[in-house]
Parts: sequence; structure tokens; C-alpha cells
Amino acid sequence: MDTVTSADAAERAAGLVKRMTLEEKCAQLYGLWRGVDADAGDMAPHQSEQVSDVSEDEAIAHGLGQLTRPFGSAPVAAAEGAANLAALQRRIRSSSRFGIAALAHEECLTGFMAHGATIFPTALAWGATFDPELIGAMAQQIGVSMRSVGVHQGLAPVLDVVADSRWGRTEETMGEDPYLTGTLATAYVSGLQDAGIVATLKHFAGYSASHAARNFGPVFIGPRQFAETYLTPFEMAVRIGRARSVMPSYAANDGVATHANRALLQGVLRDEWGFEGTVVSDYFGVNFLNSLQGVAADRSDAAALGLAGGVDVELPSVDCYGEPLRAAVAAGRIEEDVIDRAVERVLTQKIELGLLDELPEPAGTIDLDPPHARALAAEVARKSIVLLANDGTLPLNAGSAEAQLGRIALIGPVADDKAVMLGCYAFPNHHGRNDADSIDSDDPYPHVDMGVAIATLAERLAADLPAAAIEHLASGSVLDATDAEIAAAANAAAASDLAIVAVGDRSGLFGRGTSGEGCDAPSHALPGRQSALLEAVLDSGTPTVVVVISGRPYALGTAPDRAAAIVQAFLPGQEGAGAISAVLTGAAEPEGRLPAGVPARPDSPPATYLGPELARRSSVSSVDPTARYVFGHGLSYTEFTWDAPELLSGPEVGTEGVVQVAVRVRNTGGRQGSEVVQLYLHDPVASVVRPVQRLVGFARLDLAPGEAGEARFAMPVDLAAFVGVDGEWVVEAGTLELRLGRSAADLAAPVRVEVTGTRRLEPGTRALATQATTETVVG
Repeated sequence: MDTVTSADAAERAAGLVKRMTLEEKCAQLYGLWRGVDADAGDMAPHQSEQVSDVSEDEAIAHGLGQLTRPFGSAPVAAAEGAANLAALQRRIRSSSRFGIAALAHEECLTGFMAHGATIFPTALAWGATFDPELIGAMAQQIGVSMRSVGVHQGLAPVLDVVADSRWGRTEETMGEDPYLTGTLATAYVSGLQDAGIVATLKHFAGYSASHAARNFGPVFIGPRQFAETYLTPFEMAVRIGRARSVMPSYAANDGVATHANRALLQGVLRDEWGFEGTVVSDYFGVNFLNSLQGVAADRSDAAALGLAGGVDVELPSVDCYGEPLRAAVAAGRIEEDVIDRAVERVLTQKIELGLLDELPEPAGTIDLDPPHARALAAEVARKSIVLLANDGTLPLNAGSAEAQLGRIALIGPVADDKAVMLGCYAFPNHHGRNDADSIDSDDPYPHVDMGVAIATLAERLAADLPAAAIEHLASGSVLDATDAEIAAAANAAAASDLAIVAVGDRSGLFGRGTSGEGCDAPSHALPGRQSALLEAVLDSGTPTVVVVISGRPYALGTAPDRAAAIVQAFLPGQEGAGAISAVLTGAAEPEGRLPAGVPARPDSPPATYLGPELARRSSVSSVDPTARYVFGHGLSYTEFTWDAPELLSGPEVGTEGVVQVAVRVRNTGGRQGSEVVQLYLHDPVASVVRPVQRLVGFARLDLAPGEAGEARFAMPVDLAAFVGVDGEWVVEAGTLELRLGRSAADLAAPVRVEVTGTRRLEPGTRALATQATTETVVG
């Protein structure tokens, strides 16, 4: 990605800083957000409350650090937007004595968030693929689209680990496991940066552990859990993926505001992990030190705290890092060399990106939704669909069954709605406000221009099952349904040969959806009256297939015991309907695995598979946290048999060694299929209480009928390290169990290895990843 070496860029940047005035330096540390669609509603927390008295001309008078969402703030055609951006860049360069262009950033969590760009599945769907190579390829395609129009930085991926799936931003995460999250995030970072886009890790760190799963809520977690669960994915993406930007969390952990947390942003991130990129604020995060968190007396104080804490760039616009920062310097609250350090980082990155050189002119014709991107979106969607349960009803067109399907009742509010396929950071849902202020309004989900072709599930099923008579009943909305609508659905199911009930979410922002940023849930129940609708259809006695299209796992009532089949899709993007239909009809195999457990009941307590023994079901508590479907679960249309796992390395290993284990799997069914082999680590005795088990590796085996494959894992003993009683990372002597399985609850016989010796690990030195390899075997 670099056009010059980092050393040369840093030297040139340092020379520039020495020649710059304080005004010119400050200008490199803030952004400009222009062209915001006034009808879109808030696209960032408290956006409508933020009032800046700095005009656009004033903001760029001495140059400019960043341009905020030149494509994601309002609908604009690709070629027109690229031309407008190029013209603005010329204006910015002319305002700078040194001809420095602004770095343009965009959201890219479900693809380049621009009108008309390919919309990929949400990050929770990436987690369900268990396929880092595919996620890397997707990210690279996203990056290519962004670079084609003059964008340089992407605000993704999200590395927050799910603690409580009621949290609205669950859809933006890759699930409840730090190793899965870190592995996929590293692949995404590598793919995006290979395309020339700076990847931005967010939200650093612990944001998803908010009290009561409320967005922006305070975080109260101890240093051990913080390090092991919430920091580990970021460390993987920084040290392995070489991510070039990090965005701090809005949250305060144990009262320490992250945007002013020097111990985290400098001590851990830079000193321990060797991070050399830029730290950019979350939108308005520096100002929130004053206005929401009360740790700064005013904007000048917030500027000094944020910059000294390690935040190099203020986004989305100039608020604290302009005149208030200059006032802080004049008052002696911050030294100018702290500003110099941040500016050198910013300019080093700009030099590497070519932003001090002549910028290329945009192409005349730009396609942000090309066929190969749509094909890639379809592949990610297909591999993310999870088959939770099946009594043999699926696939629907197996053999001659299609001709016997007869009458199908397709029921549910999400079955004929395009927007339910998309996450809150997809352009249509991000801008889906118009005149609706909240999901309680008369028109909670106004129609918006999708910008790309999106099919509904009803449309795809009609096309893929032409011999069946399909009748769709919306049966109310995602938010509500009347008794009469539910009764009509039950009657339609009773009069049909098969019922397909589609339930789930409509994603949005800040209360304008049932999932998404600021759309937290009070329980694990399906939104509105969809649970009652589902139970009424099940009561009809007609075989029922449940399709859940959602941004979080939901409790599904009696469906796990009564439904013919259950299919889970996590907001699968513009090609999602085709992917779901392909799995239902058998045109594609179900390959997804759960990145987060499905709760058993609406009132199930927050829980993940990562808890210690006392976090599990026990006789001393009347509350059972056991998930109905656990992390890693997912069925296939074929059958697999496993041989006993084999320890390939010796029975003893040193503290710096590697444990090698393998298992052979055969497809004994009649269809092509994929098995995801998962490696879990269990530490029976340790000096601190440990999770019963945790994921330390995984591999996908794609096998034809009768074919066998072997998955091999080389796990560094470092992955058995934990934060000991003294707060330091340690590998302890003793027995370890490696458990290979189909899920966190479906495990083969363990293999045991004895670790000899104890070793303390220096910060930033532990090995972070297991090497996984697969091969087809004969015999």
C-alpha cells in the first residue's frame, strides 16, 4: 500500500512539522463533515445537538486533516461524487502552504457505505462463515471500490466481543468469541489495506460490555477480562494484521473515559503492541469528555485531555482541536510538542498514501456494484446461513419433493421487505428516516431508494419453487400485529401443506429500528408480536419452517421443539434473499455456524459459552443461562463421521513449544457439505478461575460424498497464557486439554498434553494464532 518507505515518510513528515504554524498543525488534526442529508436523522450519537461555530472556509483556511463521509452523508452518483471530491481536494490543497490534501474516510462495515455500492452481509454474518479467507477477499473488494472514487480510510472492522446480545450493535460484531473475532478482523484488515485503504479498528475497547447492554452505557469489567476477552482481538489485528488506525470507544471503563485513557491508547496500544498508525476519535468523542462524561471543564480542556491521552485526530468535524486546542497551548495546559507528535503521525500516513503528491483524476465511469462484487456478496451470504434444526423437511426440493409441496403459506413481516436484509451501516437503512422520528411513528419504516437491486424472500422463493403455490401474509409489521392478523396467519397455515414463517429485525439507528446502533432490546424476545405469530402458526399443526433474519440471536419459544426446521440469517445483505432461498431449496448447502449462542428464553440472562464452571447451570441457582443453540452450532444436509482426534506432537511440551493435533472427518452422506472443525482449550487447574473452554483454532473442510479430509492444528502454548494473580501474562505448568468439536457443546474425546515449566510473557510478545491446515485424504 505504501508508495514510500515508512522511515522516509516519517522523516519527511517531521521536516514539514518544523515548518508549520500552530494553526496549520491543528488543521491537520480535525475533520470536515459537509453535505449531510438533513432528512436522514442523526447518523452519529447526539449529532443534532452538536453545534459548531466554525464555517467551512474557516475550517480549511490552513489546510485540513480529514474529510468525513463525502459519499456516505447523502445520496450521490459515483462519478459525480468522485468529481466533487476531487474538486474539493484541489481547494483544500490550495489552502495549504504545503499542498496537503485531506484524507477522506467512509464507513465500510457492510461494504462501502455509498448509494449504489454493493451491500455485503453484516459482521455477525461474517462470524457465521468461520472463513477468514473469504472475509479478506470481501474486504479487498470493498477497498477497491473506495479507492476508485478517492477515499483513503475505512471505519471498520468492529472488534467488539458480544457480552449480551440485547445490545443493539450486536449485528456489527463478529460474535461472542475473541479468537474468532480477532482472526476474521485480521483477515478483513489485510484485505482492506491490500487495496490501499487504511483500516480503522473499533471500538477500542470493551464498548460491547456496557451495563445492561445499553448503547453508550458505562462499562464495569476487571483488568483480567478486559485484557483476555476485549483486548485480544485488537492485539491480533494490530500485531498480525498491521492495522493502521484505531478508534477509541465512547465508553468509560470503571470511570476512565477511553478518549482520555493514556494508559490504553499509548501504554498498551503503542508501547506494548508497537502500533505506529493514527488514533482517530469516534464522532464527537473528544467533545463528549466535556459534554457527556464530565471529565473536562470545557472544550479546551477536552482538547488537551484527548490529545494528551493519545487521540491524534478529532472526527467528524472541528470542535475541540481548532481554537480550543490553540487556547489550551496558550494557557499552558498542553505542550506544543504533543501536537507535533500527532501531526507527524497524520502526515506520515498522508505521505504514504500519496496525499502530498498530485492526486489522480477520477475515472469517467465508475461502477460501485459490479457483477463480481455481487457474486462475492452472494458467497458470503450463502456461507453465513446457519441451519439450526431440521427434521428432514429441508431441503424443500430434495428428489421429487418439489412437485409434492403443494400449497405453501409464507408468513411474516420480513418475508416481503427488502430492507430487512441490511444492517444499520448499509446506506438505505442508515438514511431510512425521512419524516419518521422513531419506530413509534405512524410510518416507522418509510420506503427509501435502495440504490442496488435487492430481492425479497417472497420473490426468490416464488422464482426458485415455481411448482409450488405460495401465498404471502405479512401478518402485521416487525413492530406490531393485531389478533386478527395473527389468527389469519394461523388459518392460512392450517389450510396449507407447509408453512414458512419469516421473522426478525428491521435495522436502523438510535431507536429507528429493532436492531442497530442505539436500538437495544429489553429482552431476547422477537420484536413486536412476532413470538405470538410464530406460536400461532406452530399451533396450526402444519409442518413449519422458521426463517430468522435478524441482527442478533433471539429466543424462539417452542419452535426448537415443534418446528420442522429453523434457519438463521444474520442480516445477509443485498444477495441475502437468494442465499436463504438457495439453502431452503437445496441449491446450496447450509455452511454457517453460530458466532453467538441462541438464548433459550426471552428472559434468559446475559451469557456466552466463555464462562467458568460457576457461570453454567447449577443446582444452587434457579436461573439457567444455557443457550438453546450454542456457539459454533450448525447443521448440514449431509452426514459426517469423525475419527478420534490424534496428538501429533509429544505428550509433553515446553512453555515456548507448539502442540499439534489432528482429526480426520469423512462425508458419509449423499451430498457435498462443509464441516467446521473447532479447536477448544480447557485448562483443568490454574491459579485464577478460567473459562471452561475457549476457542483457539478452527478449519473448514469442504467434502464431496464419500470424501475424507484432515484438519491439523499447530497451537502455540502461548495461547494457554492468561493474566495471572499479579496482573502479568503467564503460561503455567500443568495439564492442558485440547477438545476438537462441531460446536462448543458437541465435542470429540479430548487429547491431553503436559506443559513443563512456567513462563511469564513480556507484553506484546505472545503468539496469538493457531496455524490450521486442511487436506483431502485417501482411504
